[in-house]
Amino acid sequence: MSLTRRKCNDSDLQPLVTAITSKSEQTIHQVLLTLKDILGRKSVEDDRYLEKLKQDLYANGILQYCSTALNCNYDNIQGGYSTATQMAEILSSCCVGFDPERNKEIFQNELLPSTADSLISLAKRLMDKALEEKGKAGTIRHFQKVMDSICWLLKGHSQLIPHVLQSKQYEEIQLSENEEIGTRALNGILDDIVYKLGCSSNPSTGSTATKTLLLIASSQSSVAEVIPEQYQGLDALLKNNWTGKGFDAEVVQLIGILYPGVNKQEPVQDWSEEKVKAACVIQAAWRAFQTRRRMKKLPRAVSILQRSFRERRRRQEAQSQRQRAEEELKQQVLLRRQRARREFRQRQLHLLEMVPAGQVDRYLGDLELRAAVVIQKVWRGHRERRVFRHQKQALQRFKAAVTIQRAVLRFLKRRRAKRHKLSPWKGPKGLSDARRTELKKQVDEYIALHPRPSVSAESCRELHQRTQEMLRQHLMGRDADRRAEQHRQALLAQINTDLELLTNTPALREATEEESGVFLSRSAPVAMRARQSHSGLLHAAHCPWWRRLGDELSDPESTPKDGLDAELQTFYLGGR
Repeated sequence: MSLTRRKCNDSDLQPLVTAITSKSEQTIHQVLLTLKDILGRKSVEDDRYLEKLKQDLYANGILQYCSTALNCNYDNIQGGYSTATQMAEILSSCCVGFDPERNKEIFQNELLPSTADSLISLAKRLMDKALEEKGKAGTIRHFQKVMDSICWLLKGHSQLIPHVLQSKQYEEIQLSENEEIGTRALNGILDDIVYKLGCSSNPSTGSTATKTLLLIASSQSSVAEVIPEQYQGLDALLKNNWTGKGFDAEVVQLIGILYPGVNKQEPVQDWSEEKVKAACVIQAAWRAFQTRRRMKKLPRAVSILQRSFRERRRRQEAQSQRQRAEEELKQQVLLRRQRARREFRQRQLHLLEMVPAGQVDRYLGDLELRAAVVIQKVWRGHRERRVFRHQKQALQRFKAAVTIQRAVLRFLKRRRAKRHKLSPWKGPKGLSDARRTELKKQVDEYIALHPRPSVSAESCRELHQRTQEMLRQHLMGRDADRRAEQHRQALLAQINTDLELLTNTPALREATEEESGVFLSRSAPVAMRARQSHSGLLHAAHCPWWRRLGDELSDPESTPKDGLDAELQTFYLGGR
């Protein structure tokens, strides 16, 4: 294969180009890992980038290297035939979906046939390996993946189908003793051929598919018997869709091989063209899709089933062990309790045996007394706890009031301490000689402008004595003012506390005797005045309505009871 390799400008492909220059078989695994990484990153991008990647792989000879690498012996290569299978899948997917810009003839006439031969050769080796291992699941799975890669390559390049069918190795695969291998090798190609016949309307595609199907049916009589049973309505499809398209001889010959017992002059059954086409398309597409999906999901399903079964069995074993441990623990606790009860009773009996006969009643009485004391102690503790829960709210209010009072007292104490402190005296800042001279000049000018009358020394002494007397009186009265201020602050704090108690007071129906004691005044004159006001209001409530209209009831105590009776009599006399 002659292909001019161009210089690689892609930084991602540069390691691959360097690796394929080595002739060692150990670099195949490294090339595979690098290819998987690049395709994984490019597959999430746009299709144009993926197509450009395929162009670069072909232009740099990487596809040719992969095709040649499939012919190596993978028994001594890292990964074994799993590496070969993955390489085959990547090669078939990269050969489909792009049209080379350069060396197109080399790609069509040399690379694709060599790739198909390499894939068939790998499938043949995997088939032999499976026969030697007597149908080992791993080898069968690798063989199926390689056959899927061949079908994918043929689906993208249908001109390779005759080349594949004429291959001796592919013929050996079809004639395999293992039914699973032989059936798998042919079903994928047949599904694709019938799918092309049912979906395409291009005469060239129909001619190629018909000739390929004719080649398969004429080469193997067993396959010719299976095709009519597997694809019902194929004869109607050939007669209705592909007659008169330029290859009638091949169509007639294929119908004659597939349906030899049918009279050629017999009219075709009344099959609707759409029904036949739809049936064939659905059958071929569904069978191919179902088979691929089943074979791809089978290993994962088996591993998931095994994992779930093992996990479930592990959970069941852990649960059974936990239950056994709990049952053993309960049994041990029960045995210990029984043993302790038995030992206690034995000790009691032993003590009773040691006690003299005359003191047994006394000993039993002591036991009953101690039991009664324990019962009383438990009951009293329960009762006190219940009472404490009932008094908890009142206790919280009391604690809150104490906290507020303590905070107020501390605040007042801090304020008093601040008042006692005198502000420190700060002397005047130092004056310079120039400033002192300037100030002296200003003072002399002011004295010259504002002359003061002359004052005698006696008047100055008298003024000084009067000032000292006023200062002494101020200092003597300062303590009394301070005590009055403290008393006023204390009264304000007490008034605020009383206001909070009044705002938080409960209703009369909910008030208790202890809560009513909080509102009793500690001042006897205030209490006496309150009682007098209450009595006056009660007397005023019995007054007639005309007495409530004036100002004479401003002080209820000023209305004597005798005067009230006289007024009532006068009112009723006047009303006659």
